[in-house]
Amino acid sequence: MKRKWLVLIALALVSILAVTALAGCAGPVAAQGTPSTVQISQQPQGIWVSGTGEVAVTPDIAVLRLGIVAQETTVAVAQSKASEAMTKVMKALTDGGIAQKDIQTGSFSINQRTRWDDQKQMETVTGYQVTNMVTVKIRKTDKVGDIIDSVVQAGGDLIRINGINFSVDDPANYYQQAREKAMADAKKKAEQLASLAGVSLGKPTYVAEGAQMSPVYSSSMGMAIPAPTIITSAPPISAGETKITLNVQVAYSVNQ
Repeated sequence: MKRKWLVLIALALVSILAVTALAGCAGPVAAQGTPSTVQISQQPQGIWVSGTGEVAVTPDIAVLRLGIVAQETTVAVAQSKASEAMTKVMKALTDGGIAQKDIQTGSFSINQRTRWDDQKQMETVTGYQVTNMVTVKIRKTDKVGDIIDSVVQAGGDLIRINGINFSVDDPANYYQQAREKAMADAKKKAEQLASLAGVSLGKPTYVAEGAQMSPVYSSSMGMAIPAPTIITSAPPISAGETKITLNVQVAYSVNQ
């Protein structure tokens, strides 16, 4: 029995040695068969240029930001005065031809007003401030001055004008014009570069765009200020001119 176990152990050792030897022989073969690492260049190929297209547009809408601010010793009184004033302002807007869909509440808040009491060495409540701001889209830019005048008269000392800007309601057609100009500008640059490099220009292989509209702001409306109650006529407001700018980045292939 003992001899039988010795024979089995010897056979096992021979098998292990054989497998190890085969692995050692196969090692170089496997190494030779392993594909080498291929690095593909990440450098831009062809000619890369940027183009700009710009279209001047006369704005056809105005966006007016206005509201009511009331401050009293109690919330109830402040809220009542703010609601009364805003109701008058809303009526002035609708009477001026502004549709309800073009009036949107931008913010509403009730804040506690405090001051520092030196004797008590603590903050004491002095009152409450109710603020109700709306954004108004005015579709007839020649009526902006009249609208401002009417809301000032309606809101009195509680009215606040936060700002106004002019824009284009449907700029899609103008963006199309700007895009055509931008692509023409890019191609002109690429053709010049190809000529200088002694190659012929191929087809575009990559195109990306970015667009922006430059809104026109009224400089006199840049900050929240109480509207003066002495206004007796509509303030002069000019829509001016806005610009729609579109930029493209284009890559062209080249032919030697």
